[in-house]
Amino acid sequence: MGKLAYAAGLCVLLLSGCQPAIKDSNNDFTIDANAKVQQMILPNGMKVLVQENHRAPVVVSQVWYKVGGSYEHDGITGLSHALEHMMFKGTKKIKAGQFSEIIAANGGSENAFTSKDYTAYFQRIASDRLELCLKLEADRMRNLVIKEDEFKKEIEVIKEERRMRTEDKPTSLSYEYFNATAYVNSPYHQPIIGWMNDLDNMQVADLRRWYQTWYAPNNATLVVAGDVKAADVFKLAQKYFGPLKPSEIPALKPRLEVPQYGERRITVKRPAKVPYLVMGYKVPVLKTAEKEWEVYALEMLAGILDGGDSSRLTRELVRGQQIAAQAGASYDMYAKYSNLFVLDAVPIGEHSVKDVEQGLLKQLQKIQQQAPSEAEMQRVKAQVMAAAVYEQDSVFYQAMQLGTLETVGLSWQEKEKYMQKIKQVSAEQVQAVAKKYLQPETLTVAVLEPQKINSSVQTGGHKNAH
Repeated sequence: MGKLAYAAGLCVLLLSGCQPAIKDSNNDFTIDANAKVQQMILPNGMKVLVQENHRAPVVVSQVWYKVGGSYEHDGITGLSHALEHMMFKGTKKIKAGQFSEIIAANGGSENAFTSKDYTAYFQRIASDRLELCLKLEADRMRNLVIKEDEFKKEIEVIKEERRMRTEDKPTSLSYEYFNATAYVNSPYHQPIIGWMNDLDNMQVADLRRWYQTWYAPNNATLVVAGDVKAADVFKLAQKYFGPLKPSEIPALKPRLEVPQYGERRITVKRPAKVPYLVMGYKVPVLKTAEKEWEVYALEMLAGILDGGDSSRLTRELVRGQQIAAQAGASYDMYAKYSNLFVLDAVPIGEHSVKDVEQGLLKQLQKIQQQAPSEAEMQRVKAQVMAAAVYEQDSVFYQAMQLGTLETVGLSWQEKEKYMQKIKQVSAEQVQAVAKKYLQPETLTVAVLEPQKINSSVQTGGHKNAH
């Protein structure tokens, strides 16, 4: 860990590196030339992370807010996602749609995304245009104008997005019902886009209140990665975000999921061409785990089951027994709240959902009964290392890692630990977490049972709302 320097109320936390820090004579920050990531905290509480990468004259700028679907409660679901749409509708200085036009006119691209635990806005642009991005983002952080007429138009766009991406897409609808069944009082119970009834009853005042509550510098992180100098980014951040006033951010209730004492199972009957199975077990994540190694062992377990063509599910169920057209496993160790270890599959030919469910369960039982081979362990670890090397070529992904970790309440240094922690996982630890967590008492199963498709029903493609 580098030095911690304070000057005139502005602090820069120097992360990694061992060479002496260099003080900028004209500004109130310190730079460690050997650090991988530089961090500055403005007096108003806003965090700034910079990762220099000089391979190409481009930069990625991202502003992350600690607010998403998990911050909402019954009756107001979908607010975070709806506000994301409205952030492109203008400020006191910029007209509706002009933000995107300005970025495009300067050769850049931009967009935004809302997740369970955060909302983020980003631009990819030539590095000499970074100042423009920061100026525009700082403006809409505190000066957004949410007009009634713009809201009424945009909420209809969002409702149509929900119809097309979820309600008219059987697998997505099944997954939504699966989550709503698996979680009882965890905020992951509700969909990010919101329930349709909540969208129908959303008011412009709800969005204004949400914006005023969560969109503040002390609830945001600026991440910049690319062909920049950290000192220059700090100066720009201080210039544009520094004057913004912080807000009083409300403390969140814990909303911890209640214990599950038995299997939950639902059937979704919708017009569809093929059946679909999704099943999940309650597991901890890095932020909630009592034993850190278990999280990395669960990550390895997902890789053994579904880590490419040589993984067990593909090898045994798709190519071997040929009972599934596809089969997968997934796990998100960086969620804010405890999560699910998820398996899903689509049966093929004459095989049924029951066949693929039994096939998945047998693969889990094999690992519970016998630890993975050393060859399997090394294969997954090699894939992890290869992926980490390839990720270094993506400036956007580097920024994504920093923003995600910081926003869910972890530290960016967790990404530096990842490879070493994965290397340390043993086959016996993978077996141990499979035995401990993949138990019938915490299992939720959702089955899509296809109904006859009405050929007269037509659906169209999705259109970007921005």
